Amino acid sequence: MPIKVVALGGGHGLAATLSALRSTTPEITAIVTVADNGGSSGRLREEFNSLPPGDLRMALAALCSDDEWGRNWAEILQYRFTSTGEMRGHALGNLLLTALWDRDGDPVAGVAKVGELLRIVGRVLPMALTPLDIEGTFFGGGSEEIVRGQIQVATAKGKIKSLKLIPDNPLATPQALEAIAQANWITIGPGSWFSSVMPHFLLKEQAKAIAKSRAKKVLIFNMPEEKIHGELAGTSPREHLEFLLAHQPDLKIDIALADPSVIQTGPEKAALEKLLNKCGAELVIVDLSSNLGANRHDVRKMSSFFAHIFA
Repeated sequence: MPIKVVALGGGHGLAATLSALRSTTPEITAIVTVADNGGSSGRLREEFNSLPPGDLRMALAALCSDDEWGRNWAEILQYRFTSTGEMRGHALGNLLLTALWDRDGDPVAGVAKVGELLRIVGRVLPMALTPLDIEGTFFGGGSEEIVRGQIQVATAKGKIKSLKLIPDNPLATPQALEAIAQANWITIGPGSWFSSVMPHFLLKEQAKAIAKSRAKKVLIFNMPEEKIHGELAGTSPREHLEFLLAHQPDLKIDIALADPSVIQTGPEKAALEKLLNKCGAELVIVDLSSNLGANRHDVRKMSSFFAHIFA
């Protein structure tokens, strides 16, 4: 039977993971954050009180069928209008998803319909069925600052102190919980850590399901100074893992995947290894850097790694 993989994240980081997974198994479930408040997604979310469609659109495009039909429709889905009016900057896929949700009132079914159009490998699900906000408290310059919104949290300066979802305890998507329970593997990251990765562990119902799942878990650290669609990925692998375990202390990770460029020597590496030991993770250091830029993951290298561990 094919390996069942659940991929957690949002934005360009999740899209890279999905592109890498697509050739390894047909049983992929992408679970996507729904807190985006910027750009086309933010405008549509505000007007229709709907889920922000952008991260879902990117996940759908990443899983399109590897043929002329799928690639062409993925390209159309990603197309952005270039007018000087109100349509400027809107992605066609965002409008299509919003139209389906506005007509039918079913976020999961709407995403599935677009998935059928692209003949995607696997499926894409929203993390929750209602739009969420992220609120973070950051400390810097001798004072605290509270910021609200995915874009604001992702680009905030200073050291993060706390992070929460608004509303405080939203319901997780039932199909997502089912996929997590049935998964053989769960991938976490890469991506803007506080706005695309951490929300999956702030959603209490889903975090509990991840902790209970018997699936093997792969944590993919960001590249150095990685930016995801203009968002600062922020801080070091050790700090990212430390923040994750502070919110999910019982989380067990099987593999922590990192490019050599992000693993520091000395006390920082020792502190990271101590945290990895705490959650049972094996640190695997593999060249993942893309020729298109040292701060991006190479999809083919990631795909090769997944094929190896799934074998």
